[in-house]
Amino acid sequence: MKKIPVMIPQLGEEEALAAAEAVRSGWVAQGPRVARFEQEFAATVGAGYGVAVSSCTTGLHLALVLQDIGPGDEVIVPSLSFIATANAVRYVGATPVFADVDLATGNLTVETIDAVRTGNTRAIIAVHQGGVPFDTAALRKAADGWGVGLVEDAACAAGSTAYGQPAGAGAAIAAWSFHPRKLITTGEGGMVTVDNADAATRLRRLREHGMNVSAADRHASAQPVLEAYLETAYNYRMTDIQAAVGLVQLGRLAGLVEQRRSLAARYQELLAGIDGLVPVRDPAYGQTNYQSFWVLLDGFPVGRDEVLSELAAVGVSARRGIMAAHLEPAYAGVSFQDLTVTERITRESLILPLHHALTEEDQDHIVGVLRGLASR
Repeated sequence: MKKIPVMIPQLGEEEALAAAEAVRSGWVAQGPRVARFEQEFAATVGAGYGVAVSSCTTGLHLALVLQDIGPGDEVIVPSLSFIATANAVRYVGATPVFADVDLATGNLTVETIDAVRTGNTRAIIAVHQGGVPFDTAALRKAADGWGVGLVEDAACAAGSTAYGQPAGAGAAIAAWSFHPRKLITTGEGGMVTVDNADAATRLRRLREHGMNVSAADRHASAQPVLEAYLETAYNYRMTDIQAAVGLVQLGRLAGLVEQRRSLAARYQELLAGIDGLVPVRDPAYGQTNYQSFWVLLDGFPVGRDEVLSELAAVGVSARRGIMAAHLEPAYAGVSFQDLTVTERITRESLILPLHHALTEEDQDHIVGVLRGLASR
């Protein structure tokens, strides 16, 4: 029986050669390839500056440190997100406040944020969920009007657009992921993009133990350099091996988005005739990269978990929908307001396979299973 995975990263000989070249160069820690990757990634997503880090999670942490968020502060986040979004708030000693999301996009809106906003709200972390962009114009304007910081969790959003621009264009600060489940990968790794040179300088210091001069610059100097450590900071660096792979991956991004959007359109066409299934689509203001292709069960005769089991029985590796952090043991006892939509999406949605190796025959097989379940 053929196995159909939910996701496969597109890695090939070019990535292998790039990594090997980095190894042969002798410069395997953070160095010139990281600097080049930062520049090219920032240009691709429409940002002023890129700062490579060890993961999107560490990027979110640094974004909050940069804004001096700490104990006594509240940060509004979606519960409907990978748990790292809420965890980053706890890392700085602040309190995550869960807001509900829009049913169609899975994203925070001005209204859902405003419903939980208080005098202690210092920041918002808004997520481009599964690659579906949130309404950047509306949320950025609202955050400015409220006088709170907006951190954009763009973990899944490389290649997505909003208002005709890359999802990160115009963001004061955004964090990105290169985990293998994302469109482009460096194995692990992330990026923080900012629009301010001083912010980029401090982020580079924060990721490297608070040093006033990077290790790469010290090693490149012809004269001894005595560094100083200006603040207590972190070791959140990316390696040149990872960056070498990332540079090759970045060159694939446009083609990957085009292919995924084509496969997603075919899914939508095939699923259109099945009652009780609502596939994710582009919002009116932008285009998703379809990092995840999820389907909401809306009156479907079979429950989500049974659908997953039936697909697994015929070799299809689907996944539950996006998690709700407030339902996890780590957040037991945390108070929250109405999260009706969040709980519905996490309970009644599933993620179907979507990747470069998915064939039309695979899609026909997957949709055939769903069609059979719909007739029960």
